Amino acid sequence: MNLNKKLSDILDPNKIEVVKNPIEKAHGLPNECYLNNDYLEFEKEKIFKNNWTMIGVASSVPNPGDAKPFNLLGIPILIVRNKENEVKVFHNVCSHRGFKLVDQECKLKNVIRCPYHSWSYDFNGKLTVTPHIGGLGKHEVEGFDKNKSNLKEIKSNIWMDLIFININSNAKPFEDFIKPLEDRWSKFISKKDQKLIRHSTDNGYFNMTVNSNWKFAIENYCESYHLPWIHPELNKVSNISDHYHIEDENFNFSGQGSNKYSQQFDGNIKFKCFPNWPTELSEKSEYVSLYPNVMLGIHIDHFYAFWLEPISNNQTKEHFELYYVGDESASSDEFKDIREKNFAFWQEVMNEDVTAIEGMQDGRNSPAYNGGNFSPVMDTPTLMFHKWVATNLTK
Repeated sequence: MNLNKKLSDILDPNKIEVVKNPIEKAHGLPNECYLNNDYLEFEKEKIFKNNWTMIGVASSVPNPGDAKPFNLLGIPILIVRNKENEVKVFHNVCSHRGFKLVDQECKLKNVIRCPYHSWSYDFNGKLTVTPHIGGLGKHEVEGFDKNKSNLKEIKSNIWMDLIFININSNAKPFEDFIKPLEDRWSKFISKKDQKLIRHSTDNGYFNMTVNSNWKFAIENYCESYHLPWIHPELNKVSNISDHYHIEDENFNFSGQGSNKYSQQFDGNIKFKCFPNWPTELSEKSEYVSLYPNVMLGIHIDHFYAFWLEPISNNQTKEHFELYYVGDESASSDEFKDIREKNFAFWQEVMNEDVTAIEGMQDGRNSPAYNGGNFSPVMDTPTLMFHKWVATNLTK
């Protein structure tokens, strides 16, 4: 990032301010927000480092010593489960000479050992071993305080198995961040019910790399306007007219809900349901974009998280995580067939969206495009996301 540049050197401030207007007079974020490399550096700082950003799932590191590296727009990060069975997140860099500690997913034995000079850390990030620091055979040296060279932990929190981090440690407390969504979904599931979710042991994860800016996936997911044309089969089951908007007054999330969800697939076997989900709401499902980078779907019998790993202005890795209610639905042979069918259904739906988001990316190369003119009826959840980005950029 060119430190001499300000956001106003890259973007006309008026183009950002117009995003904040009422929908009838608003335009969307300008093209530079999807194309400019210098802009992406501002977004890394103000969007991803300043807010609660999802980077993975706790079930991907199930046992003590399990470690998984992650790269957030060039920032090396390490997820580790410690011996107390807690998930910890650290900057993935040795305090000695800045060597990247873990390069691929692995099972650590007793320590996190730097491959360069073998400085080693326990699973809580504490520096424990400094070979030959005082010369050959001298592993301690007077005046060197190991505690000042521990790994740098990143503020993190786990919710519904999802790992969120706040790199700059300046976001609101996680409990306050997630409360509006928990309050909304309390009509479906209790905090006790949250503990019942289990990651599917088969057909529970896929990823795909798309040639699109990460924001387009969020913008598309917020609205049901595109259903008849992008998801014609889904629209037959849950029509656009069966959907309603979701807009959080705290500007944490927006999206859509459906009044016509039904437990899928022919036959007598159906997934176990959340025990406190009211019968009168059994056909409701909700799909929200939790800003900045995760899309969630809640149903009476399953839950998913579709989260985004930005790679560049025009490339994003999308990760899909599928959950069920209890171990039986998530892993038993009895439900294997419908797990496979449910997975295939959602994979098809998510793949259908690729055409839309890649098409928007291509269109942003047009100098004639003004950021978008919105339907005052159909596009309000999407404009809310644009406003959230614009507000974060100008804080």
